[in-house]
Amino acid sequence: MKNNHFASILLDWYGLHKRDLPWRNTKDPYIIWLSEVILQQTRVAQGMPYFVKFLENFPKVEDLAQAPSEEIMRLWQGLGYYSRARNLHQCAKDIVNVYGGKFPDNYKTLLKLKGVGSYTAAAIASFAFDEPVAVVDGNVFRVLARYFGVSTDIASGSGKKEFEKIANEHISKKHPAEYNQAIMEFGSLQCTPNNPSCNDCPLKSSCFAHNNDLVSQLPVKINKVKVKERFFTYIYIVCAEHVVIKQRGAGDIWQGLYDFPLEESEKNVLQEIKELTLLHELEGFEPKIHFDSETRFKHILTHQRIFANFATFEIDESYRSDLQDWTRKNGYELVDFSRLESVGKPRLIMKFLNDEK
Repeated sequence: MKNNHFASILLDWYGLHKRDLPWRNTKDPYIIWLSEVILQQTRVAQGMPYFVKFLENFPKVEDLAQAPSEEIMRLWQGLGYYSRARNLHQCAKDIVNVYGGKFPDNYKTLLKLKGVGSYTAAAIASFAFDEPVAVVDGNVFRVLARYFGVSTDIASGSGKKEFEKIANEHISKKHPAEYNQAIMEFGSLQCTPNNPSCNDCPLKSSCFAHNNDLVSQLPVKINKVKVKERFFTYIYIVCAEHVVIKQRGAGDIWQGLYDFPLEESEKNVLQEIKELTLLHELEGFEPKIHFDSETRFKHILTHQRIFANFATFEIDESYRSDLQDWTRKNGYELVDFSRLESVGKPRLIMKFLNDEK
């Protein structure tokens, strides 16, 4: 009886409180998939402009599949978690080349797509095709843990399985899409991580956490992310209307994006310009150097905290041909500023270019 009560209360609440979001007014799996990928680990307010921008530029999955990767990364810049953008592009190609431009219409097949995990597959399957398979994201973990009193670690493999089982036991078979939207919206607006609105919660009378004063202790997440500190010094090399850039390769953060020549130290950001290894290679170009060791930029990622400073090397245009040869030899590119503007860049580089500390 509690099962029916839980689902019906959520559906009633959703009917009164749901936000009018564009991906909720469609059954198009492409639009649903696009929104889900963009909103992973991203707040709706932050992700909305990106969703609109992508849909305007790529109204169909075929448009996205055919787009240059640089264009994808440029439109994505600032959103973070750039592997999502690479997976998004590859998945679009697979939809076109393998599935004839049509999304699979069931959960199990959707799971085979690049970058599509259990949550995204469940979202597409239920929202687009009304398959009764439950979504489980951070909001759902929180609602289920508090309401049913589940203290299993949500970061563990066994915890994920347990919560998926509970979620699928309680999903509305008649209204799976609406139910999934309802429980996520409930976690986002009502049963929030901090200061949830318990006083006016329609589920409070039967909520385990509320009745046992455990709201602040659930859900349980034991594993803490270990954050690594890294120290960068970027060399911003400018020659008239040109600048030296480099595309970042695989095996590190920001794969496929563009930044500047970089030196990394283990313990601290650069204190004196003479410590730069590249200084000796660039001395022959007689650069005018601007460097302030006290001006530092900070950028926080999930597993890394980056501290960076920038040394600006202004090189006279008479050296442009020699500088071009040097960049090619060392795996860099000498490009004009319009090219720099058009490529995808890490947020840290954008902060520097906009002079944001």
